[in-house]
Amino acid sequence: MARILITSALPYINGIKHLGNLVGSQLPADLYARYMRGRGHEVMFICATDEHGTPAELAAAKTGQPVADYCAEMHNTQAELARGFRLSFDHYGRSSSPQNHALTQHLAARLGEAGLIEEVSEEQVYSHTDARFLPDRYIEGTCPNCGYERARGDQCENCTKQLDPTDLIAPRSAISGATDLEVRETKHLFLRQSTLRDRLDKWIDSQNGWPVLTTSIAKKWLHDGNGLQDRGITRDLDWGVPAQFDGAPWQGMDGKVFYVWFDAPIEYIAATAEWAEAQGLDDSAWRRWWRNDEGAEDVRYVQFMGKDNVPFHTLSFPATLMGSGEPWKMVDYIKSFNYLNYDGGQFSTSLGRGVFMDQALSILPADYWRWWLLSHAPESSDAEFTWENFQGSVNKDLADVLGNLASRVTKFCRSKFGEVVPEGGAYGPREEEFIKELEKGLRSYETMMDNMLVRRSAQDLRMMWTLGNEYLQDAAPWSTFKTDPEQAAAQIRLALNLIRVYAIVSRPFIPDAAASLMTAMGSDDWTWPEDLGAALYNLPAGHAFAVPDVLFAKITDEQRADWETRFAGAR
Repeated sequence: MARILITSALPYINGIKHLGNLVGSQLPADLYARYMRGRGHEVMFICATDEHGTPAELAAAKTGQPVADYCAEMHNTQAELARGFRLSFDHYGRSSSPQNHALTQHLAARLGEAGLIEEVSEEQVYSHTDARFLPDRYIEGTCPNCGYERARGDQCENCTKQLDPTDLIAPRSAISGATDLEVRETKHLFLRQSTLRDRLDKWIDSQNGWPVLTTSIAKKWLHDGNGLQDRGITRDLDWGVPAQFDGAPWQGMDGKVFYVWFDAPIEYIAATAEWAEAQGLDDSAWRRWWRNDEGAEDVRYVQFMGKDNVPFHTLSFPATLMGSGEPWKMVDYIKSFNYLNYDGGQFSTSLGRGVFMDQALSILPADYWRWWLLSHAPESSDAEFTWENFQGSVNKDLADVLGNLASRVTKFCRSKFGEVVPEGGAYGPREEEFIKELEKGLRSYETMMDNMLVRRSAQDLRMMWTLGNEYLQDAAPWSTFKTDPEQAAAQIRLALNLIRVYAIVSRPFIPDAAASLMTAMGSDDWTWPEDLGAALYNLPAGHAFAVPDVLFAKITDEQRADWETRFAGAR
């Protein structure tokens, strides 16, 4: 039994996430966690809401709530949606937790003592109306390069030119629209990650089989231009982990908090500590997952994230852990994803364009979405959601192939043999050949899942479902029954056992449908079919079963047209 630690990139707190966010980290992480549990391994699957930073403060201000209340409310909303999509986290934490405050300050102090944090004076834009320093992206103005009037202080979205706030013509606060801005000097803490560049480079080179997407992004940040830059890790904000604290190896950082991208990855560790507390366990329960000197040396740690999060997880977070001088568990594999686009354009939270998690669950059960998103995961390139493709995939794969097989077999058995596994006859050469082909498919499926090749895993699973349909088509027990009822009984006995096997192997993708199939088969034995031949004898003659309800209803053209219109924009 292996020990597998799995973390998914933390969803940001300011609002409900769309399907592109879901498939970029949490959903494939859940697929892997469920599969590893199914194979009998010990799994710790951790996620949390990412709650600090300017956008959280602004989102709270829009609702008129204190930021702490807003974050608590949105955490509960996001946790409920995660449950709706059957995301099987061992713990869904909060980056604002006391555990994360303590651990972030501890690691910062270690880095400071190691000489890896320095104080830097820099100039930043201050808004008198807002009574705050403004992050670059909260300053708007006219681009000096192309004349676009809503360029941000870090970049013009129109011509993509990188900018500084002082480059903008007629700059204004994106928060209030105020123009009473001035450049002021302020001091911040910087993580001297450039001093760890060679160490990070060697560490990345030592990782075997990481996705090209992951390593290429990391290497670009390490070597392009002037190479890896030191990074500011504090901000002039109220909401966050205070940068001035007892035991800090610096002074003068009152009124500042750690930058959200410094404390958010630390929450992976802190959320595991939250889990231990929630379970009534002592610190050793979480430290065995994270400290190499306390048992974590035999843990395999896998991270899931969208490509925009890769630099922080390949460079900044590892620099934090390495630089602390403490034996923290480092990631073993980073599974990164490209973007999922929406129907000829992009998902847009601001324009309400695309399907958001709450909307998706309001029109169809989770398994429909899980299947499409995972079978079309944006692994090697960006992918695109279209309603036509979604309808076709659900109707063909789920309704026609898997659902139809379960319905045909159980209804035929009920009509000819009653609601029990029939006795009589024996598996013949046709059955043995089918089992051999199915086993080949299962072993390929396991290999793809072990290697986190999500789309290929879905293809292999679909192929296993198809093999069952092809066997039934060829064996045709409904015809065999007319001349050889005993042989038909053996064929149906195999098919009923096959439904149970399908439930087990399909569970990581479609957990609710798998549970329905297992319940219909009158079984609660989820043992992985290591020996497929034996698994196809699991339900003996005389074992009672029930005809399941319709597993997957087909999506009609009318429904598809309605949803296309409904989710075109203006959420």
